[in-house]
Formats: sequence, structure tokens, C-alpha cells
Amino acid sequence: MLIAGNWKMNGSRAALDELRAVAAAVEAGEAGDLELLLCPPATLLSAAREILPASVGVGGQDCHANEKGAHTGDVAAEMLADVGATYVIAGHSERRADHRESDEEVRAKADAARRAGLVPVICIGETKAQRDEGSTLAVLGEQLTGSLSDDADATNTVIAYEPVWAIGTGDTATPEDVAEVHAFLRKQVELRFGSRIADGMRILYGGSVKPSNAAELMGVADVDGALVGGASLKAADFLAICKAARGV
Repeated sequence: MLIAGNWKMNGSRAALDELRAVAAAVEAGEAGDLELLLCPPATLLSAAREILPASVGVGGQDCHANEKGAHTGDVAAEMLADVGATYVIAGHSERRADHRESDEEVRAKADAARRAGLVPVICIGETKAQRDEGSTLAVLGEQLTGSLSDDADATNTVIAYEPVWAIGTGDTATPEDVAEVHAFLRKQVELRFGSRIADGMRILYGGSVKPSNAAELMGVADVDGALVGGASLKAADFLAICKAARGV
């Protein structure tokens, strides 16, 4: 099971103490056999890699599709790899909304990540309006098809389902909703790539995951971990989610 933390645009060097607390817990064996991943802002990636044990992954929150060039303010996947990142988030709903990223652009970024030796965590999710009109599965199917490349497999790609209406709102999908969506996503992967890849593909749930609901969500069929937002900013909360996941 993979428990990933996305710090988003939060965290200065003072926040590195939270990473030190996570590192101490991992070294004390508190993570067990969980795979952990933390995605701080790009300004902290190098420091994060130095602080965290090698068993804990460090990831970027976005990357450009090109290896280099005149793209002021952007970060190439190769640059992330150069400072020790092993993962990168691609297509988070906030990027899709704030920067109008299309499925095609997300796919290009995921391809760039693999080019640089990184594993992309490809995010998909529906808005409240889409959910209310009953088009959740149709929207997710379209995003999944457009964002995944033909060479995606269980070793080089992670999928994260993050219902947009639940991100940062305190609202959480019911276990029944999550089970329906994750089963649908795994079936779509199976139809395109075959059962072997589908069985091994990690599909994370994100959307107001916190210590109080983590055990219930991580216990849902076809859920292979979590992409945690605000609760990953504090080591105590992130580690509590990990503890809950271990108990599933």
C-alpha cells in the first residue's frame, strides 16, 4: 500500500522538522511494510531527500513535458530526478482547473516523468456538478483514457482518484462510492492493458483523507493507498493515517 502526501504550495524550511519526525518514525519501524511518498514544494525537494530515509519516496508536484528550454518557472522531470525525486504528480485537479491542463497535457507530463525515470501519479476526478448530473464514471473514463499512455503499466504508473468536490472541503466519498469508482477504474485498466497490469496497478484514493477516516477508506476493495493533502503537512496526522492503513 502506498501512502503519499501532497504538501501543495505549503512549507518553508521550518516545515522540515515535520519531515524529520516522519524520518524518525520510519527508522523506528512505525511504517511497517507501507510504501511512503512525500511531495513537498520544489524548493524543499533536495532537503527532503537528505532528511528522509531512502525507503521513503520524494516526489515533485508537477513537471514540464520538455526536458529543457525557454519555459520560465517550470521544472523538468529530469531536474526533479537530479535532486533525488522518484515520483511526480501529474494532472492534479488544481492543475487541471487553475492551469486548464488537458488530458493530453497530463499524458505528456506522465511520459516525461517516465523518460526521466520517475513514476507519475496520474490524478483524475469529477466535479460536484458532474457528480450531481450522474456523469462521474463517464468523466473518469475519459480522463483515464486520455491521460494514460500505451506503455503505462503497474511498475511505472500510479493512478489517484481524487473527487474534486472532496478536496480540501472536509467532504469524503462514502466507502460505497469509492468502491464503485475504484472497481470501475481497475476494469478500465484491465480492458486496455490486460488483467496482469490491472491487478498490479496501484489506485489511490484522495479527497479529505484524515486519521479519522483513513482505516475505513483504506479497507475498501481496490484501494491501494491514499494521496493525502492537508493532513500530510503535520507528521502526527500523516503518521496516524499510516498507522490506520497498516491496520487494514
